[in-house]
Amino acid sequence: MRHVPVEPPAFFHRGPSPLARLAFFGLISIALLFLDTRYRYLENMRHLAAIVLYPLQRAAQVPGEALGYVGSYFASQRALSDENASLKRQLVEQSIVARALPETQDENTRLKALLGVRARYGAAATAVEVLYTGRDAFTQKLFVSKDGDADLKAGEAVVDVEGVVGQVTRVFPYMVEVTLITDKDQAVPVKVQRSGVRSVLFGSGAGHDPELRFMAPNADIQVGDRLVTSGIDGTYPPGLAVARVATLERDTGQMFARITATPLAGVDRSRHLLVLSQAAALPPRPEAPADADAAKKSGRAKGRRG
Repeated sequence: MRHVPVEPPAFFHRGPSPLARLAFFGLISIALLFLDTRYRYLENMRHLAAIVLYPLQRAAQVPGEALGYVGSYFASQRALSDENASLKRQLVEQSIVARALPETQDENTRLKALLGVRARYGAAATAVEVLYTGRDAFTQKLFVSKDGDADLKAGEAVVDVEGVVGQVTRVFPYMVEVTLITDKDQAVPVKVQRSGVRSVLFGSGAGHDPELRFMAPNADIQVGDRLVTSGIDGTYPPGLAVARVATLERDTGQMFARITATPLAGVDRSRHLLVLSQAAALPPRPEAPADADAAKKSGRAKGRRG
């Protein structure tokens, strides 16, 4: 026999249907909205509800605000760190520029003065730039730049704004070797600007001042005298500053006085120099009598053969 479940009887009456309830409460809502819009009856209730719910709203907003604060804090710290690094970098760059400014101004002044010297000699002067010094510690040499079309030759004088620096000794395709006047193998014919006494200034090597050798003890020369090129060698133009007398020892028991001089040119600091061609020195030497006689005899011999 099949068992059929029996439902218990309802204890309470269920009331109106759901559709009737929806319609009823919808009409009440519309009526309340109309009354509130028209007469503002629920304004106080809204204020009261806002006051009651405000702590709950704040409590709900606190986690988000805390996360936002922490994020903004770390973002600001990172931005400050990046800004400080940028400012430090700018400070270092500006300090480098500031330290280089006096050197740049001094170099500009030297270049202007060097242009004035070049204008005096015209096409006979060629501007060069120092590349590096020689590797041999026992020689005083520089290597300077050379343009491909520059006609530089060994034996030509090298000067800067203050005076004579040295002499071209070797020419390469793109650079030139310059031997300084302080080198032990260099000699420059000079004269005392004050008295006109002529002599020769010999280099003494690294760490030593050049010397005026073979000068009589009673020669008219004093400490502080300015030495200029005499020009009698045909290499250096006359009147170029060379050195200033630094020490003078007159020993009557010796045949010659001991005289040292300090170079005036920037032999160890000038960056831009001028190479003076032979045209800037004295005019070409006249033909020697012996050479002239030989040329005449050769011409006569050729005439007789003809």
